[in-house]
Amino acid sequence: MFDKLELTEKRFEEINEQLLDPNLMSDPAKYRDLMKELKGLTVIIEKFREYKAAKASFEEAKEMLDDGGLDKEFKEIVQEQYDDGRAQMAAFSDELRLLLLPKDPNDDKNVIVEIRGGAGGDEAALFANSLYRMYTMYAESKRWKVDIINLNATELGGIKEVCFSISGEGAYSRLKFESGVHRVQRVPETESQGRVHTSTVTVAVLAEADEVELEINPADVKMEAFRSGGAGGQNVNKVSSAVRLTHIPTGVVVACQTERSQLQNRENCMKMLRSQLFEAKQREHDDKISSERKSQVGSGDRSERIRTYNYSQGRLTDHRIGYTSYRLEENLNGNVDELFDALITADQALKLAATGE
Repeated sequence: MFDKLELTEKRFEEINEQLLDPNLMSDPAKYRDLMKELKGLTVIIEKFREYKAAKASFEEAKEMLDDGGLDKEFKEIVQEQYDDGRAQMAAFSDELRLLLLPKDPNDDKNVIVEIRGGAGGDEAALFANSLYRMYTMYAESKRWKVDIINLNATELGGIKEVCFSISGEGAYSRLKFESGVHRVQRVPETESQGRVHTSTVTVAVLAEADEVELEINPADVKMEAFRSGGAGGQNVNKVSSAVRLTHIPTGVVVACQTERSQLQNRENCMKMLRSQLFEAKQREHDDKISSERKSQVGSGDRSERIRTYNYSQGRLTDHRIGYTSYRLEENLNGNVDELFDALITADQALKLAATGE
């Protein structure tokens, strides 16, 4: 590990030297890439230098203790320095092991989230709305920006499906484990016998891809315009501003009807389409080179049941890691940092085990 850290520090210093070159400003793309790499290395190098300072302090104290000849009072001070240095070295080593884990290249990306009601009819649609509210409230707590791309609401206040983007630093790193089937168990308001019903909602979290990462041939895309639909009322457009795009080679279909402008709806559709194709391309690549996905906390499989929300018990359970919270109301109000932290920690533990560190 420390050989790798020495090489990382050398690379960190090389980047800093390159950034001092005045000719670099004539190459904005290279400058951007170097700054991005520097940002990723900075936290590692800062921690490594803390480790080296702790090690120097530890070794200084060890040498004085080994030499002997210290009076009682000074020896106690040196012993404390020795103990503190050793404890800090151990803590910094653990943190460095985590920092050196292969970084998901999508972690800093914005995300597109799709939520669809599954089994359970109106009850599933109502819970889809609850999940949409949970994610948007969480995004607000992080000061991330939320934009609705497509929304298909029901008469009862539920959501058949909703697609929205979340823009903010680290959005994908926090939300990437949410893809899968979310199950809700509760007594619907329309249930006269008080029986608990089980419904499901499907969530997909996609890393937002840009045009540089995935170029789409315009000839491969079929566009259709149609009138916006929904639960009715004055907000339903009377003109054909809604857009549906079909990617002919793959059969992927996306639609957007939230904007009054057909052009804006088309742009949002292209954003969705690009991200879906990017995810499919990544999944194909991952499946070819490794079976690691099967051992990860979240495989990203939308058919995998990942979590249960039990209203009568006020309980949220994530089945992948055995996490249980009895603060369901708080969780549904966007207080899910503890859950997301647990998922990230479990994923890191699996990766550490795989590296043998």
